[in-house]
Amino acid sequence: MFNGNYFHPTVMEINLNNFKNNIEEIKKFTNNTEIMPIIKANGYGTYINTRLDILNMFNIVAVACPSEGIFLRKLGYKKEIFILNEPYYEDIENIIKYKLAIGVSDKDFIDKLGKHKSKVKVHIEIDTGMGRTGIQKENTKEFIDYLKKYKNIIIEGIYTHLSSADTDDKYTKLQLDNFNYAVNIAKKELPALKYIHVASSNGILNYKESYYNLVRPGKIIYGYSLNNKNENKKMNLKPVAVLKTKITFLKTVPKNTSISYGRTFITKKETKIATLPIGYADGLPRSLGNNYHLLLNNQKVKIIGTICMDSIMIDVTNVKDVKLYDTVYIWDNNLLTIEMLAEKAKTIPSEILSRISPRIPRKFID
Repeated sequence: MFNGNYFHPTVMEINLNNFKNNIEEIKKFTNNTEIMPIIKANGYGTYINTRLDILNMFNIVAVACPSEGIFLRKLGYKKEIFILNEPYYEDIENIIKYKLAIGVSDKDFIDKLGKHKSKVKVHIEIDTGMGRTGIQKENTKEFIDYLKKYKNIIIEGIYTHLSSADTDDKYTKLQLDNFNYAVNIAKKELPALKYIHVASSNGILNYKESYYNLVRPGKIIYGYSLNNKNENKKMNLKPVAVLKTKITFLKTVPKNTSISYGRTFITKKETKIATLPIGYADGLPRSLGNNYHLLLNNQKVKIIGTICMDSIMIDVTNVKDVKLYDTVYIWDNNLLTIEMLAEKAKTIPSEILSRISPRIPRKFID
């Protein structure tokens, strides 16, 4: 991971005040339910996971895999870290060494975990309809009894994932019913159960009954919509990231000049072209070539030609007073948004955000 302490004409600016605003908005919206922020994938590409001052706002944080948890421990985070995804056998030594809490649903894994003398915290995952990992609700008591065989395993929580909380009300309510079935059993067997959690961003926005005593927002803590929609307008969320670059080369070419690989764009008249140092290796979808625009001097300028690995070209013929090193925005959260880009690329904002290359420095603004 690059630390960002170097010059690069392309930069992602991360507004920490906006992040803090989003956390406060979520607290108000959920009646102060405890928050376990999802900071996997380098904080959805923002690198907020590198900011110990931000992490220490929370008593528990969630990541996808043990390596991400180890990074946080080495950074100095001493509170609880929860691993969302089913770990591998090979992860067990590090799970114990770095005191990571994990989601479990596999008996073979539990057998190997139980061979250790050191204590380890687990959350039982219930598959209520995601179809990914987790046990069936009917097996909740049996699974709890299986875990209780091992004295080093501390059952700290129970959770599930909602698959369609933004698209299918009937199915989501079925999932919640399935989860409640398992929770009622777990509460009888485990009176001291600490965490019960279901609601990720979609659940928070659409199902108050999914809050229980812990919510785990992901996309909305970064201030972006979930599926290019406006459902996050239920709160006053503010986007945390701006992606911008600079013009590093300018030239004027005659009519019938081909631009970039494959000659997918040929000028129809004399054209002024700017080259930008950002490409598909930096996370800009290649499908946007000849199919999208960026922002220069508050004016939209078209991407022309195929997007290269490290650069793109834009048509700046109609931009007055354009010059070398002028700033060009990939998104500014105003005239151009990440939702607009994601929609054009036929994906979702979190995919775009999380795939921005580590070679682009992140600049934190507070």
